[in-house]
Amino acid sequence: MLPGGNTTGAVRIDDVVHKRASPWTPTVHALLRHLEQAGFDGAPRALGFDGEGREMLTYLPGDVVGGRVPWPAWAFDDGTLTQVGQWLRGLHDLTADFRPPPGECWFAGGEMRPGLIVGHQDAAPYNAVMDGARLAGFFDWDTAGPSTREVDLAFTALSWVPLYPSGAAAHLGFGNPGDRSRRLRLLLDAYGYEGDRRAFKDVLVARATRQAAVLRRMADAGDPAAVALAPVAANLEQAATEVRALPDDFFRG
Repeated sequence: MLPGGNTTGAVRIDDVVHKRASPWTPTVHALLRHLEQAGFDGAPRALGFDGEGREMLTYLPGDVVGGRVPWPAWAFDDGTLTQVGQWLRGLHDLTADFRPPPGECWFAGGEMRPGLIVGHQDAAPYNAVMDGARLAGFFDWDTAGPSTREVDLAFTALSWVPLYPSGAAAHLGFGNPGDRSRRLRLLLDAYGYEGDRRAFKDVLVARATRQAAVLRRMADAGDPAAVALAPVAANLEQAATEVRALPDDFFRG
């Protein structure tokens, strides 16, 4: 059994990960094949399905957060943060021309349209794989889906800067809230973000609010994973409130 997997769970057999398939799995596999053909090495490869109907993916070896709290030191390292920004920019650039297969289906719904990219949508430290000081990539692509660049980048900023409430951030191992403005600039610079950075605050607030609302709706519908993630929804709601209150100078370019 592999650690994590709040939605589907996963097991590793040799160097292949087997996970329960979902309605969006064929679309995600098409995305992963698109990335493989483009030479993008920061994502697992789709290997089809096993005899039990589970999806099969290559295993990304390296160090992961797993269930550790506090998070390992690499989650707060500047070098890692820079690599995350570069990784995300590469993903977005390569998926801008992705054409989904017939019957396109995504975890959060929606469809590809001109001007959108396909984001990982959960490129957080708990889904990262580190090979020493090198970011090997991200796993858990179930929530991948089309969005603007800013929307996907906002979630990564929330979890890597991090822009969580100070108590939650300290619990995870980040104890220097005064450094967050610098770390946000570092991430956006690594991404090559050319948008209005003060306006990015509104994107961060909207993304945190939306993410919390999705978890609340899923929990209300009885989804056990979402029920277990109720504290995460509360943290995101508080993060939205605190980010909204930050001065514009916090986001200066």
